[in-house]
Amino acid sequence: MTSLTADTQTEATQDAVAERVRKIKESQGVGVSRAEGWRRRGPLLPALIFMIAVTQVPFLFTLYYSTLSWNLVRPGSRQFVGLSNYVAVAKDSQFWRVGLNTVILIVGVVLISAFLGLLLALLLDRAFLGRGVVRTLLITPFLVTPVAAALIWKTTILDPTNGILNWVLSLVGIGPVDWIGQFPLTMVMVELIWQWTPFMMLLILAGLQSMPRDILEAGRVDGAGSFQLFRELTLPHLRRFIELGVVLGAVYLVNTFDAIYMMTQGGPGIASANLPFYIYQRAFLGFDMGQAAAMGVVVVIFTMIIASFALRLIFKSFSGKEEAA
Repeated sequence: MTSLTADTQTEATQDAVAERVRKIKESQGVGVSRAEGWRRRGPLLPALIFMIAVTQVPFLFTLYYSTLSWNLVRPGSRQFVGLSNYVAVAKDSQFWRVGLNTVILIVGVVLISAFLGLLLALLLDRAFLGRGVVRTLLITPFLVTPVAAALIWKTTILDPTNGILNWVLSLVGIGPVDWIGQFPLTMVMVELIWQWTPFMMLLILAGLQSMPRDILEAGRVDGAGSFQLFRELTLPHLRRFIELGVVLGAVYLVNTFDAIYMMTQGGPGIASANLPFYIYQRAFLGFDMGQAAAMGVVVVIFTMIIASFALRLIFKSFSGKEEAA
């Protein structure tokens, strides 16, 4: 009787294991028929087709235009020139100077926003009276339309005659300063930092609130101070959240156009222009569609290379965290 019961339990265990293996194979697509596979992927096809239509098809046209010599103000000027536009871009000193402006803008805004977001997240992670109101007020800049935010900074805060900043400085005896005229790129960076700090703060705050509290309590019991807990426990836990915020912010800031257009128009000269604004000037003010398309292709290629390395670093960080868990 005991032997029969043991055999029955063994068969039941084997059946359970076989059923679990079957479910795992189905979840991984092993043993799924082709018709079943298409049935599962079918609902995603419209989104895939739409994405290809709005991203890849225009990029193919851009590649084609980049091989043409085409000026919009000269009818009949379109002709195939091969890679001549790319050679002209490589020799364009202004293009590389604007590229340097773009790097300075992205690195400065991302790093300062991440640092300020970390400080604000640490503040909001503590309980105090009115924390919900303070959190809402700190999030507000990220919800403002970029064009409206740029206009607010240009006309209300930084205006040399009626700006709030010059009015505050006049109270301590400092004369008016033309902030945008004298420091165009810096002022654009300040406006973007103001707008992107809440985004970094939200990501880092989510990381702080996902951190197990028992680890911090164990560290305090062992005699670790606040700075030691932050350096040894909190900061390593927040690393992947900070990296994610840095990559997302950098990818977005590469395409920054509205703040520069509304605040400085890229000037004086090209002191505050970045690559998207310079491409806009070449295409719609200089009407040179061929060179503008070549510049766009170069920017896309560099952006894809940098983003690929950054995303690989982030995914490696997340996967390593999951394996450790």
